[in-house]
Amino acid sequence: MAHRYLLRGTVALAVTALALAGCSSDDNSDEASSSSGSSTTAADCGDNVPQAQPGPVSTAPLKIGTLLPATGSLAFLGPPMFAGTKLAVEDVNAAGGVLDKPVEEVDGDSGDTTTDTANSTVDRELAAGTQVIVGAASSSVSLKVIDKIASAGAVQFSPANTSDEFTCYADQGMYFRTAPADTLQAQALAQVIAEGGAQRVSILALNDPYGTGLADNTVADLEAAGIPSDQIQKIIYDPNAQSFNAEVDQVKNFNPDGIAVIGFEESAKILTRMNEVGIGPKDKLVFGVDGNMGNALGEAVGPGILQGMKGTTPLTKVGPDFEARLKAVDPGLIDFNYAGESYDAVVISALAAEVVKSTNGKSIASAINDVTKDGTKCTSYEQCLALVKAGTDIDYDGVTGELNFVAAGEPSIGSYGVLEFDADNKLITPTADYKVVSDN
Repeated sequence: MAHRYLLRGTVALAVTALALAGCSSDDNSDEASSSSGSSTTAADCGDNVPQAQPGPVSTAPLKIGTLLPATGSLAFLGPPMFAGTKLAVEDVNAAGGVLDKPVEEVDGDSGDTTTDTANSTVDRELAAGTQVIVGAASSSVSLKVIDKIASAGAVQFSPANTSDEFTCYADQGMYFRTAPADTLQAQALAQVIAEGGAQRVSILALNDPYGTGLADNTVADLEAAGIPSDQIQKIIYDPNAQSFNAEVDQVKNFNPDGIAVIGFEESAKILTRMNEVGIGPKDKLVFGVDGNMGNALGEAVGPGILQGMKGTTPLTKVGPDFEARLKAVDPGLIDFNYAGESYDAVVISALAAEVVKSTNGKSIASAINDVTKDGTKCTSYEQCLALVKAGTDIDYDGVTGELNFVAAGEPSIGSYGVLEFDADNKLITPTADYKVVSDN
């Protein structure tokens, strides 16, 4: 039986996970752009964390736009995020909407960094008067449009960006995320690798900020856990390459007992080749990350190739009831990654609008951090709305659990799941054995 472990930690500070020390910087992005990044936290930004100031009062209907992957290399992540956003809009409207008006949803595709889809979507949604845009999933895509959205006075709220670049980004206080910065994912991945018993490790990572950052920090965390640097191999590859044979052959020659694959849809080609040369999950300890640990990967490779592969992903225990509600929105869902984060992004934005009694984007942004902390606890839009209307300061704990946003507009709590593929290349649904790790 495979298990999923929840690893919790504070990402507002540079912290350690169990015996693993070090800080990480990465993304959830798509295509090639080389950057190793450096770890940053809200504390490191000094007085440079921008905070939005309220704009003119507006009582126009709140429009929530989506900038999520319907096409491109992260399209497999799109369905649960679209479903989470839609379900949240339905719940907000069922409770009375925002300022007694129904919220309007404007759907849009983010594509990936090989296209200009995101810019076209943002232009269309801003022209439609959208005050909040949920997305992108890819950090690289978000970086392409963040300045445009902020300059337009709209909120950008990503459910899946994890790059450290956003923590101190000069975003005018208009960018937020419900996914924790990937400062902890490198620690979680290194911990899973170490717990698996690997002492000689190869890391294959795609050449973009997500891949290089996560790889660099995983190396640092493995070294902090006691694995010598000469026992760690790091290979950065071009995700657009036609073949990954050369990189896989390098790994085979290194003869590791553990291999981490940090990538997206191209991981299917890499793992297929690894299987062909006898270093796949059936032969070695193989680990993945949030960019590839989905059932879509299992569908893209041959039967049984992924059996035993484990990987980390930001994951919250949203529960069967919420998953059932998501499937009512989209019966075809096979994964639920980032659905809760998408849901919470909408609810937080709607509550912020109610707090400031305005649907102006800057005004909403000025209240987002506050609705997630230091008030009376509430766990649904309907419950929180009643408190807001009574003049009570609220602390929204959402589908993803405790949020407690820091000044940089991101959670101070991160939950990571360890998933495993079974003999049918499907992720095993964990039933028990959750492990909670607090970083102080």
